Amino acid sequence: MPGIYFYKKFSGLSLQKIFDDCGFAVSSYEAVHGGDINDAYCLHASGKRYFLKVNDAACYPMMFAKEAGGLKILHQNFSLTVPQVIHFGQTDGKQYLLLEWIDRGIPKKDFWEKFGEVLAMMHKHPQPYFGFSEDNYIGSLPQQNTAHDSWHSFFSVCRVMPLAKKLFDYGAFSKADIAAAERFCIKTEQLFPAETPALLHGDLWAGNYMVAADGYAAIYDPAVYFGHREMDIGMTKLFGGFDQQFYYSYNEHYPLQPHWQQRLPLTQLYPLLVHACLFGGHYISSAREIIRQYS
Repeated sequence: MPGIYFYKKFSGLSLQKIFDDCGFAVSSYEAVHGGDINDAYCLHASGKRYFLKVNDAACYPMMFAKEAGGLKILHQNFSLTVPQVIHFGQTDGKQYLLLEWIDRGIPKKDFWEKFGEVLAMMHKHPQPYFGFSEDNYIGSLPQQNTAHDSWHSFFSVCRVMPLAKKLFDYGAFSKADIAAAERFCIKTEQLFPAETPALLHGDLWAGNYMVAADGYAAIYDPAVYFGHREMDIGMTKLFGGFDQQFYYSYNEHYPLQPHWQQRLPLTQLYPLLVHACLFGGHYISSAREIIRQYS
């Protein structure tokens, strides 16, 4: 949550309405980095600091309410740091999310081992179905979480096909690409090993964790759902990967099924489709290549 911006998109008056809605007497604030679509601030109130995210409520309906729900369930199931939700709401056309401020620290020697262990323990606790209690977001893209009894069905209906069709509507995918995606989905039951549903962070890449003041990992910006645990592992590998000690520790506490490394393209397809929808470019060809490889 660091990185100061030297501008503010929202006027002090607009922010004051949010402060009032939170019931906070804010003594000072400064703009900080909060992602591509949010304005973010460090608030100083009653001797404490807080993290505030703000964006347009009409563009991303209920985004912060959904994020608050995801953070709360992670807080209950992930034994390292997850920022506590202080308040969320909407005022004057803006929605906001107020969180506890997390200070940065220096990583302990067993930082990666502990991170892998705690994620494994979270994944090890079985969940009742594939999906979630509500739809939410991954980045700025709506994420479908309709409950399914099988991973094959959920992955096909709620992950691959909606985004493949969206890319077709954008003109980025052809009819042949859609046909390949449909063939791919038919094969997913054989491609993934059977697993019980696990609570997933859903967007666990290097930009969504930090070293907290205690020297261990803090995670945030989730896109939670109950899914195949290899999806979280694939996401950690997508943009450079975590330290190898993370994977050793994870496997020690909850061994991944054989050949999980060979399945990385399968587990990375969904985030690549998300990036293709949001950013286009080489993400489109990367997603297309995986679909055609396995179809």
